[in-house]
Amino acid sequence: MEIEALRALFTPEGQALLDELRDYSPGDELALATRLRREYDAGLVSAALSQARLRTRAAAKFGADAQRMYFTPNGVEQSTRSGVAQWRAERFRALGVGSVADLCSGIGGDALALARAGIRVLAVDRDPLACAAAEANAAALGLSGLIETRCADVTEVDTRGYDAVFVDPARRATGRGRIFDPEAYSPPLSWAIEAARKAPVAALKVAPGIPHEAVPEDAEAEWVSDRGDVKEAALWFGSKPEPDRPHRATLLPEGASLTGGLLPDPETGPVRRYLYEPDGAVIRAHLVAEVAGQLRDQLGGATLIDPTIAYLTSDQLTATPYATAYEITDALPFNLKKLKALVRERGIGTLVVKKRGSAIEPEELRRKVKPEGANSAVVVLTRAAGAPVMLIGQPATNG
Repeated sequence: MEIEALRALFTPEGQALLDELRDYSPGDELALATRLRREYDAGLVSAALSQARLRTRAAAKFGADAQRMYFTPNGVEQSTRSGVAQWRAERFRALGVGSVADLCSGIGGDALALARAGIRVLAVDRDPLACAAAEANAAALGLSGLIETRCADVTEVDTRGYDAVFVDPARRATGRGRIFDPEAYSPPLSWAIEAARKAPVAALKVAPGIPHEAVPEDAEAEWVSDRGDVKEAALWFGSKPEPDRPHRATLLPEGASLTGGLLPDPETGPVRRYLYEPDGAVIRAHLVAEVAGQLRDQLGGATLIDPTIAYLTSDQLTATPYATAYEITDALPFNLKKLKALVRERGIGTLVVKKRGSAIEPEELRRKVKPEGANSAVVVLTRAAGAPVMLIGQPATNG
Protein backbone atom coordinates (compact mmCIF):
# COMPACT_ATOMS: atom_id res chain seq x y z
CA MET A 1 0.00 0.00 0.00
CA GLU A 2 1.28 3.46 -0.95
CA ILE A 3 0.73 6.50 1.22
CA GLU A 4 -1.07 8.31 -1.62
CA ALA A 5 -3.58 5.44 -1.84
CA LEU A 6 -4.21 5.62 1.89
CA ARG A 7 -4.68 9.38 1.85
CA ALA A 8 -7.13 9.07 -1.06
CA LEU A 9 -9.39 7.19 1.33
CA PHE A 10 -9.58 10.27 3.58
CA THR A 11 -11.31 12.29 0.84
CA PRO A 12 -15.13 12.56 0.70
CA GLU A 13 -15.16 10.18 -2.26
CA GLY A 14 -12.93 7.72 -0.41
CA GLN A 15 -15.12 7.91 2.68
CA ALA A 16 -18.25 7.27 0.59
CA LEU A 17 -16.60 4.22 -0.96
CA LEU A 18 -15.53 2.83 2.42
CA ASP A 19 -19.10 3.27 3.66
CA GLU A 20 -20.28 1.08 0.77
CA LEU A 21 -17.80 -1.58 1.86
CA ARG A 22 -18.91 -1.80 5.50
CA ASP A 23 -20.58 -5.16 4.83
CA TYR A 24 -17.67 -6.38 2.70
CA SER A 25 -17.50 -10.14 2.16
CA PRO A 26 -14.46 -11.71 0.46
CA GLY A 27 -16.68 -14.03 -1.55
CA ASP A 28 -18.43 -11.05 -3.20
CA GLU A 29 -15.26 -9.11 -4.01
CA LEU A 30 -15.11 -9.76 -7.77
CA ALA A 31 -18.69 -8.68 -8.44
CA LEU A 32 -18.36 -5.81 -5.99
CA ALA A 33 -15.17 -4.51 -7.61
CA THR A 34 -16.76 -4.66 -11.05
CA ARG A 35 -19.76 -2.66 -9.90
CA LEU A 36 -17.78 -0.06 -7.96
CA ARG A 37 -15.38 0.61 -10.83
CA ARG A 38 -18.33 1.88 -12.83
CA GLU A 39 -18.80 4.64 -10.23
CA TYR A 40 -15.32 5.28 -8.83
CA ASP A 41 -11.72 5.53 -10.00
CA ALA A 42 -10.19 2.05 -10.35
CA GLY A 43 -7.20 2.96 -8.16
CA LEU A 44 -9.47 4.24 -5.40
CA VAL A 45 -11.59 1.08 -5.58
CA SER A 46 -8.46 -1.05 -5.27
CA ALA A 47 -7.27 0.94 -2.23
CA ALA A 48 -10.71 0.73 -0.58
CA LEU A 49 -10.98 -3.02 -1.15
CA SER A 50 -7.51 -3.49 0.32
CA GLN A 51 -8.57 -1.49 3.37
CA ALA A 52 -11.79 -3.51 3.68
CA ARG A 53 -9.77 -6.74 3.68
CA LEU A 54 -7.43 -5.34 6.35
CA ARG A 55 -10.35 -4.19 8.49
CA THR A 56 -11.85 -7.66 8.32
CA ARG A 57 -8.58 -9.19 9.50
CA ALA A 58 -8.13 -6.54 12.18
CA ALA A 59 -11.55 -7.19 13.77
CA ALA A 60 -10.03 -10.03 15.83
CA LYS A 61 -7.69 -7.52 17.50
CA PHE A 62 -9.70 -4.31 17.50
CA GLY A 63 -13.33 -5.44 17.59
CA ALA A 64 -15.91 -2.93 16.37
CA ASP A 65 -13.27 -0.16 16.18
CA ALA A 66 -11.69 -1.93 13.19
CA GLN A 67 -14.47 -0.70 10.89
CA ARG A 68 -13.51 2.92 11.62
CA MET A 69 -9.75 2.49 11.62
CA TYR A 70 -7.06 2.50 8.92
CA PHE A 71 -4.52 -0.27 8.59
CA THR A 72 -1.39 -1.33 6.79
CA PRO A 73 -0.52 -5.01 6.25
CA ASN A 74 2.30 -4.78 8.79
CA GLY A 75 0.07 -2.84 11.15
CA VAL A 76 -2.54 -5.59 11.29
CA GLU A 77 0.13 -8.22 11.84
CA GLN A 78 2.19 -6.42 14.46
CA SER A 79 -0.34 -4.33 16.40
CA THR A 80 -1.11 -5.13 20.02
CA ARG A 81 -4.49 -6.74 20.62
CA SER A 82 -6.78 -4.04 22.04
CA GLY A 83 -7.45 -5.87 25.32
CA VAL A 84 -3.71 -6.20 25.98
CA ALA A 85 -3.10 -2.56 25.07
CA GLN A 86 -5.88 -1.48 27.44
CA TRP A 87 -4.37 -3.51 30.27
CA ARG A 88 -0.97 -1.88 29.73
CA ALA A 89 -2.54 1.58 29.56
CA GLU A 90 -4.27 0.94 32.89
CA ARG A 91 -0.96 -0.14 34.43
CA PHE A 92 0.62 3.11 33.27
CA ARG A 93 -2.31 5.12 34.64
CA ALA A 94 -2.14 3.30 37.99
CA LEU A 95 1.53 4.27 38.20
CA GLY A 96 0.56 7.93 37.97
CA VAL A 97 1.65 8.36 34.35
CA GLY A 98 0.04 11.30 32.56
CA SER A 99 2.14 11.33 29.38
CA VAL A 100 3.90 8.63 27.34
CA ALA A 101 6.39 8.69 24.48
CA ASP A 102 5.21 5.72 22.38
CA LEU A 103 8.24 4.72 20.31
CA CYS A 104 7.76 2.47 17.25
CA SER A 105 4.05 3.26 17.47
CA GLY A 106 3.02 1.74 14.13
CA ILE A 107 -0.62 2.42 13.26
CA GLY A 108 -1.25 3.62 16.82
CA GLY A 109 -2.94 0.69 18.54
CA ASP A 110 -1.18 1.28 21.86
CA ALA A 111 -1.44 5.06 21.52
CA LEU A 112 -5.22 4.76 21.20
CA ALA A 113 -5.47 2.67 24.38
CA LEU A 114 -3.24 5.10 26.27
CA ALA A 115 -5.30 8.08 25.12
CA ARG A 116 -8.52 6.35 26.14
CA ALA A 117 -7.02 5.99 29.61
CA GLY A 118 -6.62 9.78 29.67
CA ILE A 119 -2.87 9.75 28.95
CA ARG A 120 -1.25 12.23 26.58
CA VAL A 121 0.78 10.42 23.89
CA LEU A 122 3.62 11.23 21.51
CA ALA A 123 3.41 8.47 18.87
CA VAL A 124 6.68 8.11 16.95
CA ASP A 125 7.43 5.87 13.97
CA ARG A 126 9.81 6.17 11.03
CA ASP A 127 7.35 4.68 8.50
CA PRO A 128 5.36 7.50 6.84
CA LEU A 129 2.55 5.11 5.93
CA ALA A 130 2.19 3.90 9.52
CA CYS A 131 2.26 7.49 10.77
CA ALA A 132 -0.48 8.50 8.34
CA ALA A 133 -2.62 5.58 9.53
CA ALA A 134 -1.94 6.42 13.20
CA GLU A 135 -2.96 10.05 12.70
CA ALA A 136 -6.11 8.98 10.87
CA ASN A 137 -6.97 6.47 13.59
CA ALA A 138 -6.65 9.08 16.32
CA ALA A 139 -9.03 11.33 14.37
CA ALA A 140 -11.47 8.51 13.54
CA LEU A 141 -11.81 7.56 17.21
CA GLY A 142 -11.99 11.14 18.50
CA LEU A 143 -8.60 11.07 20.24
CA SER A 144 -6.59 13.61 18.23
CA GLY A 145 -6.48 15.97 21.18
CA LEU A 146 -4.41 13.48 23.18
CA ILE A 147 -2.20 11.98 20.45
CA GLU A 148 0.61 13.78 18.64
CA THR A 149 2.00 11.76 15.71
CA ARG A 150 5.60 12.29 14.65
CA CYS A 151 7.38 10.57 11.75
CA ALA A 152 10.98 10.19 12.89
CA ASP A 153 13.74 7.76 13.89
CA VAL A 154 12.92 6.86 17.49
CA THR A 155 16.63 6.84 18.41
CA GLU A 156 16.74 10.58 17.66
CA VAL A 157 13.67 11.61 19.67
CA ASP A 158 14.08 13.46 22.96
CA THR A 159 11.68 11.86 25.45
CA ARG A 160 12.55 14.15 28.36
CA GLY A 161 9.42 15.79 29.72
CA TYR A 162 7.32 12.62 29.38
CA ASP A 163 6.31 10.62 32.43
CA ALA A 164 6.95 7.31 30.70
CA VAL A 165 8.34 5.62 27.61
CA PHE A 166 6.82 2.66 25.79
CA VAL A 167 8.93 0.91 23.14
CA ASP A 168 7.65 -1.75 20.76
CA PRO A 169 10.66 -2.70 18.61
CA ALA A 170 10.01 -4.37 15.25
CA ARG A 171 10.43 -8.12 15.64
CA ARG A 172 9.77 -9.07 12.03
CA ALA A 173 11.97 -8.53 9.00
CA THR A 174 10.65 -8.24 5.46
CA GLY A 175 11.11 -11.57 3.72
CA ARG A 176 12.60 -13.22 6.84
CA GLY A 177 9.65 -13.47 9.23
CA ARG A 178 10.05 -13.36 13.00
CA ILE A 179 13.29 -12.17 14.58
CA PHE A 180 14.34 -14.22 17.60
CA ASP A 181 17.59 -12.44 18.51
CA PRO A 182 16.66 -9.41 20.68
CA GLU A 183 19.69 -7.54 19.37
CA ALA A 184 18.31 -7.90 15.86
CA TYR A 185 15.12 -6.06 16.84
CA SER A 186 14.68 -2.62 15.29
CA PRO A 187 15.81 -0.79 17.38
CA PRO A 188 17.91 -3.39 19.28
CA LEU A 189 16.71 -4.42 22.73
CA SER A 190 19.88 -3.02 24.32
CA TRP A 191 19.02 0.45 22.97
CA ALA A 192 15.43 0.14 24.18
CA ILE A 193 16.59 -0.86 27.66
CA GLU A 194 18.88 2.16 27.92
CA ALA A 195 16.04 4.42 26.73
CA ALA A 196 13.78 2.87 29.36
CA ARG A 197 16.27 3.45 32.15
CA LYS A 198 16.33 7.17 31.36
CA ALA A 199 12.57 7.49 31.93
CA PRO A 200 10.76 7.57 35.28
CA VAL A 201 8.59 4.64 34.11
CA ALA A 202 8.93 2.49 31.01
CA ALA A 203 7.63 -0.66 29.36
CA LEU A 204 9.28 -2.55 26.50
CA LYS A 205 7.25 -5.00 24.46
CA VAL A 206 9.21 -8.18 23.68
CA ALA A 207 8.50 -11.63 22.28
CA PRO A 208 6.93 -14.11 24.75
CA GLY A 209 9.85 -16.46 24.15
CA ILE A 210 12.44 -14.03 25.50
CA PRO A 211 15.03 -16.01 27.50
CA HIS A 212 14.82 -15.28 31.22
CA GLU A 213 18.55 -14.57 31.26
CA ALA A 214 17.92 -11.68 28.84
CA VAL A 215 15.65 -9.94 31.38
CA PRO A 216 17.55 -7.13 33.15
CA GLU A 217 17.76 -7.39 36.94
CA ASP A 218 16.13 -3.98 37.38
CA ALA A 219 13.06 -4.91 35.30
CA GLU A 220 9.86 -6.78 36.02
CA ALA A 221 9.04 -9.23 33.21
CA GLU A 222 5.32 -9.60 32.54
CA TRP A 223 3.80 -12.30 30.33
CA VAL A 224 0.25 -11.63 29.16
CA SER A 225 -2.28 -14.16 27.87
CA ASP A 226 -5.68 -13.38 26.40
CA ARG A 227 -8.30 -16.13 26.71
CA GLY A 228 -5.58 -18.68 27.26
CA ASP A 229 -3.27 -17.65 24.39
CA VAL A 230 0.05 -16.03 25.34
CA LYS A 231 0.19 -12.81 23.35
CA GLU A 232 3.31 -10.98 24.49
CA ALA A 233 5.81 -10.17 27.18
CA ALA A 234 6.81 -6.75 28.46
CA LEU A 235 9.72 -5.50 30.52
CA TRP A 236 8.69 -2.87 33.07
CA PHE A 237 11.11 -0.35 34.55
CA GLY A 238 10.35 2.04 37.39
CA SER A 239 7.34 0.03 38.61
CA LYS A 240 9.30 -1.12 41.70
CA PRO A 241 8.84 -4.90 41.57
CA GLU A 242 9.53 -6.74 44.81
CA PRO A 243 13.03 -8.31 44.73
CA ASP A 244 11.63 -11.82 45.31
CA ARG A 245 8.87 -11.35 42.71
CA PRO A 246 10.57 -10.33 39.45
CA HIS A 247 8.07 -12.05 37.14
CA ARG A 248 4.38 -11.47 36.52
CA ALA A 249 1.73 -13.46 34.66
CA THR A 250 -1.41 -11.57 33.68
CA LEU A 251 -4.50 -13.32 32.38
CA LEU A 252 -7.01 -11.38 30.30
CA PRO A 253 -9.83 -10.55 30.08
CA GLU A 254 -10.13 -11.31 33.82
CA GLY A 255 -7.12 -9.18 34.73
CA ALA A 256 -5.83 -11.76 37.23
CA SER A 257 -2.15 -11.10 37.90
CA LEU A 258 0.33 -13.37 39.69
CA THR A 259 3.89 -12.44 40.69
CA GLY A 260 6.91 -14.40 41.87
CA GLY A 261 9.37 -16.46 39.89
CA LEU A 262 12.07 -17.51 42.34
CA LEU A 263 10.49 -20.53 44.05
CA PRO A 264 11.99 -23.99 43.40
CA ASP A 265 10.02 -26.38 41.20
CA PRO A 266 7.25 -28.30 42.96
CA GLU A 267 7.87 -31.89 43.94
CA THR A 268 6.83 -34.69 41.60
CA GLY A 269 4.16 -37.22 42.54
CA PRO A 270 1.62 -39.64 41.10
CA VAL A 271 -1.42 -38.52 39.14
CA ARG A 272 -4.24 -37.83 41.59
CA ARG A 273 -7.93 -37.01 41.23
CA TYR A 274 -7.50 -33.51 39.79
CA LEU A 275 -5.17 -32.36 37.04
CA TYR A 276 -4.36 -28.67 36.65
CA GLU A 277 -3.15 -27.14 33.40
CA PRO A 278 -1.46 -23.78 34.20
CA ASP A 279 -2.11 -20.90 31.82
CA GLY A 280 0.63 -20.37 29.24
CA ALA A 281 1.59 -17.01 30.76
CA VAL A 282 2.11 -18.71 34.12
CA ILE A 283 4.38 -21.29 32.52
CA ARG A 284 6.37 -18.69 30.57
CA ALA A 285 6.83 -16.63 33.75
CA HIS A 286 8.07 -19.68 35.69
CA LEU A 287 5.25 -19.31 38.20
CA VAL A 288 4.02 -22.91 38.26
CA ALA A 289 5.42 -23.31 41.79
CA GLU A 290 3.37 -20.31 42.96
CA VAL A 291 0.21 -21.90 41.56
CA ALA A 292 1.10 -25.23 43.19
CA GLY A 293 1.33 -23.45 46.54
CA GLN A 294 -2.20 -22.08 46.08
CA LEU A 295 -3.63 -25.54 45.38
CA ARG A 296 -3.29 -26.82 48.91
CA ASP A 297 -5.09 -29.90 50.22
CA GLN A 298 -4.65 -32.29 53.13
CA LEU A 299 -1.42 -33.54 51.58
CA GLY A 300 0.03 -30.07 51.10
CA GLY A 301 0.56 -28.25 47.81
CA ALA A 302 -0.08 -29.73 44.40
CA THR A 303 2.70 -31.74 42.79
CA LEU A 304 3.97 -32.11 39.24
CA ILE A 305 3.13 -35.32 37.41
CA ASP A 306 6.57 -35.23 35.77
CA PRO A 307 9.62 -33.03 36.43
CA THR A 308 9.66 -31.87 32.78
CA ILE A 309 5.91 -31.28 32.30
CA ALA A 310 3.91 -28.32 33.66
CA TYR A 311 0.86 -30.29 34.78
CA LEU A 312 -0.06 -30.18 38.47
CA THR A 313 -2.14 -32.69 40.39
CA SER A 314 -3.91 -32.86 43.77
CA ASP A 315 -6.66 -34.76 45.59
CA GLN A 316 -8.79 -31.70 46.26
CA LEU A 317 -10.38 -29.28 43.81
CA THR A 318 -9.30 -25.70 44.47
CA ALA A 319 -10.51 -22.80 42.34
CA THR A 320 -7.75 -20.73 40.74
CA PRO A 321 -7.79 -18.35 37.76
CA TYR A 322 -4.26 -19.43 36.86
CA ALA A 323 -4.97 -23.03 35.81
CA THR A 324 -7.73 -25.09 34.21
CA ALA A 325 -8.79 -28.11 36.28
CA TYR A 326 -9.84 -31.55 35.06
CA GLU A 327 -11.28 -34.41 37.09
CA ILE A 328 -9.39 -37.55 36.05
CA THR A 329 -11.24 -40.84 35.90
CA ASP A 330 -8.53 -42.92 34.20
CA ALA A 331 -4.75 -42.60 34.28
CA LEU A 332 -3.36 -45.23 31.91
CA PRO A 333 -0.16 -45.96 29.98
CA PHE A 334 -0.65 -44.67 26.47
CA ASN A 335 -2.28 -47.33 24.29
CA LEU A 336 -4.22 -46.36 21.19
CA LYS A 337 -6.20 -49.60 21.08
CA LYS A 338 -7.22 -49.26 24.73
CA LEU A 339 -8.26 -45.62 24.22
CA LYS A 340 -10.34 -46.55 21.19
CA ALA A 341 -12.10 -49.27 23.19
CA LEU A 342 -12.83 -46.91 26.10
CA VAL A 343 -14.25 -44.26 23.79
CA ARG A 344 -16.50 -46.83 22.13
CA GLU A 345 -17.67 -48.40 25.42
CA ARG A 346 -18.55 -45.03 26.95
CA GLY A 347 -20.29 -43.62 23.86
CA ILE A 348 -17.93 -40.66 23.63
CA GLY A 349 -18.66 -38.60 20.53
CA THR A 350 -16.97 -35.36 21.60
CA LEU A 351 -13.34 -36.00 22.48
CA VAL A 352 -11.22 -32.99 23.46
CA VAL A 353 -7.56 -33.87 23.01
CA LYS A 354 -4.90 -31.96 24.92
CA LYS A 355 -1.20 -32.65 24.76
CA ARG A 356 2.02 -31.65 26.42
CA GLY A 357 5.21 -33.64 25.98
CA SER A 358 3.62 -35.90 23.36
CA ALA A 359 4.38 -36.10 19.65
CA ILE A 360 0.87 -37.24 18.72
CA GLU A 361 -1.26 -34.65 16.97
CA PRO A 362 -4.84 -34.23 18.29
CA GLU A 363 -6.47 -34.43 14.86
CA GLU A 364 -4.54 -37.57 14.01
CA LEU A 365 -5.65 -39.17 17.29
CA ARG A 366 -9.32 -38.27 16.74
CA ARG A 367 -9.17 -39.70 13.23
CA LYS A 368 -7.81 -43.00 14.52
CA VAL A 369 -10.09 -43.26 17.56
CA LYS A 370 -13.25 -42.29 15.62
CA PRO A 371 -15.32 -40.98 18.56
CA GLU A 372 -19.07 -41.58 18.25
CA GLY A 373 -21.88 -41.14 20.74
CA ALA A 374 -23.71 -38.63 22.92
CA ASN A 375 -21.12 -38.30 25.68
CA SER A 376 -17.97 -36.18 25.93
CA ALA A 377 -14.55 -36.51 27.53
CA VAL A 378 -11.12 -34.95 27.68
CA VAL A 379 -7.99 -36.99 27.05
CA VAL A 380 -4.62 -35.55 28.00
CA LEU A 381 -1.61 -37.01 26.21
CA THR A 382 1.50 -36.39 28.27
CA ARG A 383 4.17 -37.99 30.41
CA ALA A 384 4.03 -39.00 34.06
CA ALA A 385 7.13 -40.17 35.89
CA GLY A 386 8.93 -40.24 32.54
CA ALA A 387 6.46 -42.55 30.76
CA PRO A 388 3.82 -41.73 28.09
CA VAL A 389 0.32 -41.70 29.59
CA MET A 390 -3.25 -40.88 28.65
CA LEU A 391 -5.33 -39.16 31.30
CA ILE A 392 -9.08 -39.33 30.71
CA GLY A 393 -11.60 -37.12 32.47
CA GLN A 394 -13.86 -34.09 32.40
CA PRO A 395 -13.50 -30.36 33.07
CA ALA A 396 -13.77 -29.99 36.86
CA THR A 397 -16.39 -27.77 38.45
CA ASN A 398 -16.78 -26.69 42.06
CA GLY A 399 -19.99 -27.83 43.68
